[in-house]
Amino acid sequence: MDIWEKLYTAARQVQHDRTISPFIEAGGVAAAVLTKAGNIYLGVCIDTAASLGMCAERNAIANMITNGESQIDKVAAVMPDGTVGPPCCACREFMMQLDRGSGDIEILLDYASRRTVRLRELVPHWWGGGRFAG
Repeated sequence: MDIWEKLYTAARQVQHDRTISPFIEAGGVAAAVLTKAGNIYLGVCIDTAASLGMCAERNAIANMITNGESQIDKVAAVMPDGTVGPPCCACREFMMQLDRGSGDIEILLDYASRRTVRLRELVPHWWGGGRFAG
């Protein structure tokens, strides 16, 4: 099993579309984040009626931060139909702000071909690089 299969499978295991309340649905999209330390963190999207929700990627990253890590190596986000896709712009920005080296995060674009892209390719002219010390 390669790392992308491992991340994809882990995300699919938590991906269960469900209604939490008349205002909240969750689990349509799931994400797996592999850290530089080799740990995998998972998250699902939480969609709310008042825009207070969270994407699956940011949920997985919040789980990672809660567990004391902040450097991501790879990200796989699984859409409701089982395909994978790139993170939204809010997630891209959040990841860029985590670490000086975040532009090197590898993102799975196509599961079958294992086609990937680096985050810096999705955010080519990021505004904040100069704010990292050193």
